[in-house]
Amino acid sequence: MSSKKNVVRVTILGDEYSIRSDVSPERTRAVAEHVDNVIKQTMRAGNIVETQKAAILAALSITDELFDAREAGEDLAVSMKRLSAEIRPWLPPAKRKD
Repeated sequence: MSSKKNVVRVTILGDEYSIRSDVSPERTRAVAEHVDNVIKQTMRAGNIVETQKAAILAALSITDELFDAREAGEDLAVSMKRLSAEIRPWLPPAKRKD
């Protein structure tokens, strides 16, 4: 099974990159824009001049966002299971699935 790869040119900190991905070009551009913005914010906030250090700190910040989102998703799944268990008895017997 082969999926078509999209090649998208993006700019991060003034440098152009060709990104090959199987996600939509719009998604790739949005991700690159987010990375660019976080690196720039990191550089402004900490008066960092070295782009490599800024990129590492930005990667840590983005990873922290990812972990927060995963935890929120897990919390939501637990809440949904709890709610499902609470309302299951109210359903007709034919609609209850255990």
